[in-house]
Amino acid sequence: MARQLVYTGFMSIDGIVDSPGGVAEGHSAGGWVPRTPFVPEAFALKGAELAETSALMFGRRSYEAFAPIWSTSADHAAYRELPKFVVSSTLDRGSLIDGWGDITVLRTVDDVAAVKAGDGGAIFIHGSAELARGLSEAGLIDRYNLLVFPVLLGEGKSIFSRAAQTGQTLRLRESEAYSNGVLKAVYDVER
Repeated sequence: MARQLVYTGFMSIDGIVDSPGGVAEGHSAGGWVPRTPFVPEAFALKGAELAETSALMFGRRSYEAFAPIWSTSADHAAYRELPKFVVSSTLDRGSLIDGWGDITVLRTVDDVAAVKAGDGGAIFIHGSAELARGLSEAGLIDRYNLLVFPVLLGEGKSIFSRAAQTGQTLRLRESEAYSNGVLKAVYDVER
């Protein structure tokens, strides 16, 4: 059975995913996640994902942002030995972080499709808006695990294409609203 590709991330109500943790990530309104009051149960999805994750996937920029922090973070220790895939046409092997498990650089969407067609469990894509959008357009994303925050950003990166589409249908698998206004929305992509 083919592996599932699952996009997981934080999103504003207007569909923006970039810079949830801070301005340093690029968006002028960056840091919108920590400005939302913390409610532990709103982040339970992240813990549940750990049990299902068999590998991680990133675009180059997200890998370069996450790897130096996640490779040594106690909060992300469960990810250390998981296989990781970085999709980039420019990243060279010498730029990879040592001591963060097996890391494979994939160059094309076809390379991603080949990994997805192989054996193994779910591969979770973190951050990586451009990668997620390209994989969605190629019909490779199977599920979206979203935590939608009560903020409007107006502009920024989205995981969804703004080009006309044929109407891809998503089926709601699970949802929950939290006291801080965050919504959990887990969607399966219907094929």
